[in-house]
Amino acid sequence: MRQTSASAFSRVLVAAMMSIMAASDVIAQVWPSRPVRLIHGFAPGSAIDVSIRPLAAQLSEQFGQTFSVEPRPGATGQLANEFIARSAPDGYALLAAPGTSLTSAPQLQKAPYDSLKDLAPVAMITAFSFVLVGHPAVPAKTSRDLIALARAKPGYLTFGSTGVGSGFHLAGELFASLANVKLVHVPYRGGGSAAMPDLISGRVDLMWDSYGTVRTQVEAGKLRAIGVTGSTRIAALPDVPTIAESGLPGYDLVGWHGVLAPAGTPREMIERLNTTINRTLDRKDFRTLWSQQGFETPQLSPEQFAQRIRRDFEFFGKLIKAIGLQVQ
Repeated sequence: MRQTSASAFSRVLVAAMMSIMAASDVIAQVWPSRPVRLIHGFAPGSAIDVSIRPLAAQLSEQFGQTFSVEPRPGATGQLANEFIARSAPDGYALLAAPGTSLTSAPQLQKAPYDSLKDLAPVAMITAFSFVLVGHPAVPAKTSRDLIALARAKPGYLTFGSTGVGSGFHLAGELFASLANVKLVHVPYRGGGSAAMPDLISGRVDLMWDSYGTVRTQVEAGKLRAIGVTGSTRIAALPDVPTIAESGLPGYDLVGWHGVLAPAGTPREMIERLNTTINRTLDRKDFRTLWSQQGFETPQLSPEQFAQRIRRDFEFFGKLIKAIGLQVQ
C-alpha cells in the first residue's frame, strides 16, 4: 500500500514538474508581448551606451517589440544593477553592464545585492582593450614616457574615470601599482563622456576608456592615444602599442559588456535571448561596426559568460586587496 502511494506521489510530482516546464516554455515563446527595457548605469555616450544602442535596435526588429535603452547613472553602475536584481524575472527589464560594475565595483562599494547570485548572465556582447589617452600637453607618447614623468613628479598627474571600482579606475591603479608611481584618481559620475570636457581642456591629464568613447577626440588631435591595455594591439589603432610592449611588461587588462536578467528568469527565455544576440553579433555588419569601436564579438553561452564573471570577480578581488583600495 505504501509503495503504491509512493509511486502515485512520484507520478504526480513528475507531472507537476513537466507542467511547470511546459508553462515556462510557452512563456518564453510568447515573450516579448510588450516593450522591453534595457537599463544601464552610466551616462549617455558612455562605452556601454555606445555598444547597447545598436544591439537594442536590432533586437527590436527581430522580436517585433521595442527594446528601449534607459541610462540610470550613479554609483559606478550599482543603482542600475540593484534595480534589475530586484526586478521581476519576466524578461521585460534587462541589464546592460560593463564587466567591472559587476565584478570590481561591488567589492569597493557596499552593494545591497549579490552580483553572482541575484543576476542571471544572458550574453557577453563585447570584449575590448581599454585605450590610455592623454591631453596633448602631457609630454608622454608611450607608457615608458609616462612612467618617467610620473616618477619625476609624484602625485602630479591626474586620471579621470567612470567612478571608484570601475574598470577604467582599476586600469589606472594597476598601471600605478606595476610601475610604482603615484597617479591621482578623479572619479566622475556616469561614463567617460562625463570626464571628457575636463580631459580635453587639460584639467585632467589622463583617462583609460574604450576606443569608441575616445575615437573622435583622438582622430581630431584633441587627445593622444598612448597605449592599449590588452596583450595585443587593436585593429582600430594599429600604430598604438600595448602598454606592456611600450614600457610596462606584464600589464594586461581586457574589459567586456554584457546583458543580464534578474535571477529566476526562465531558462528558455535566457537561451532564446542568447541565441538571438550571438546571431546578431556574428553578422558582417555588426562585426564591422564592432571593429570600428575597438570591440570583439565573444559568442559565449550563458554558462561560459557566468564563468567569466566569476573569474573576473576573483581577479579584481585580489587586485583590490593587493593595492590596498578600501571598501566605501
